[in-house]
Parts: sequence; C-alpha cells; structure tokens
Amino acid sequence: MQLLPVYNISQFKDEDSSKHLYCNLFQEHLRTHPFIEKPHRHDFHLLVVFTKGNGTHVVDFNTFEIKPGSVFVLQPGQMHHWNLSEDIDGYILFHSKEFYNVHFRHKQVNDYPFYFSTYNTPELHLHKTQVEHISTFFELILKEFHSKELFREHTILSLLEVIYIELSRHYVTSTKLQIKRYHTVLQNFEVLLEQFYKHEKKPSFYASKLNITLKHLNRICKETLQKTATIVITDRIILEAKRLLLSPELSINEIANRLGFEDYSYFSRLFKQKTNQTPSEFRKLDH
Repeated sequence: MQLLPVYNISQFKDEDSSKHLYCNLFQEHLRTHPFIEKPHRHDFHLLVVFTKGNGTHVVDFNTFEIKPGSVFVLQPGQMHHWNLSEDIDGYILFHSKEFYNVHFRHKQVNDYPFYFSTYNTPELHLHKTQVEHISTFFELILKEFHSKELFREHTILSLLEVIYIELSRHYVTSTKLQIKRYHTVLQNFEVLLEQFYKHEKKPSFYASKLNITLKHLNRICKETLQKTATIVITDRIILEAKRLLLSPELSINEIANRLGFEDYSYFSRLFKQKTNQTPSEFRKLDH
C-alpha cells in the first residue's frame, strides 16, 4: 500500500527534457503541478529558492516560514508540502543523486553540508544581494534547460555545482556545521537505519554493523547531531509513525506492527513521550 505519493522526475518533465533533471520558475511549476501543495515525497534531490511571496513549508512535520530569500534543500524520501501566497515565485530544480555523482565522479552530492544528513536543517536564508547573485545562475540553467545545445546537461550541472558551493558557504556560517571527519560514519549509520529501524532498535546493533564501539557511535551522534544514537533511532521510528498516521486506511495497531512493535501500548506510550500526543490525537490534527 502506498501511503503517500512518491514522485519521480518523469512526472514533472516535458517529453523532450532530461529524465534526470528538471528546472522551472516556481510560479510556473506550481501552476502546472498544483498537487505539490499536498503532502508527498520524492525520489530525487530538490532545491528551491524563493524570490517573492510568503507562506509556510512543512518538512517531515517541521514548519518553516517562507519569505523572499528562503532556500530549501531536500533529500530523497523526505515528506513535505507547501502553503503559499498567490504571488509566490522563485526557482525550483530537481536532480537524481546518481546523475550528479556519475557526472562529477570525484565528489558526491551528499558532501554538501545541507545534504550531509537528513537531521540537518533543510532551510537557509539569503540576503537580497545573495538572492540576486544566485538568481543569475538559475537564469542560465533555465536557458540551457530549454535549449538543445551540445553539452546542455554538463553546463547545467556545472552551474548547479557553483550554486551548491555558494549555498554551502552561507549554510556553514549559519548552522555551525559539525566535525567533518565523522560524516562518513554518520551517513553509513543513516543508511543502515533505513534498512533495519523497523526491526532493530538497539544502538549496539548499528555499532556492530559499523565495526565501531557503541561509545564511539554515541560520540559521533552527540558531536554531529547533539543526540544519542538511541534518540536518533527513536526519532526515525516516530517520523515514520507520523507518516503512517496520515493514512486513515491503517489502524494504529497495524502501524505499531509495521514498525516492529508487538506491544501496541508500548508503541503508544513511546509516541506520546516523544510528541506529547497519543497516536489517536495526532491523527485527528489537520496536517
């Protein structure tokens, strides 16, 4: 059962455009794809820069204000939706992880600080002059995107790399990025967590898989995320529970079972401990 739509780039692109890449003015994107204002997920990386308008952006149940200069960078799998003013505008770009990584070879898209971890904030703000600077690169990307020039995709990706570098500089100074040398271990931990969190909830399991001690795993989590490994695991479970609770077709008992809880009451207590709401109370809210 698909509980939330998971969109891929082919659902947004024109017939002649790349199956790995999509770019548009945000207002035009919203006009042709109004369904994006409802909760959904993607299987690609998403970058949005707002130049006009206001509203809110909900990413994995965290609400962010939208105003001119707001920038959002989302990883595959993150759930989000928008509430936007009529005068909203800016730039939006999608690309697949593989497309970027294959093109550059010597680097990975997850090396950029905002893609470093799903626990990093997906938001940053630019000043007016910074928005104008970034906008020049987006205009060049849009021109290439709608052209049939030789090396079109290479040009777009080169321009995108400049945008990512510029955003990284602003992101690093505004978010106090944590120790770089731990990022590979943390990324591997997140990969394992996606595979096993429904059945393996003890941090010692993940430490063993990573060939490190539990103490070292906790140190990495605390220094990069300000959380213990146990809290990271629990947060991932609660996030999935919230996503599943959006689907009225599933009973709360079924959701508990899907998440590996044989004891429904324990699941309910854990959920309330983390959210200050029971699963039933959360489900009744307007998300």
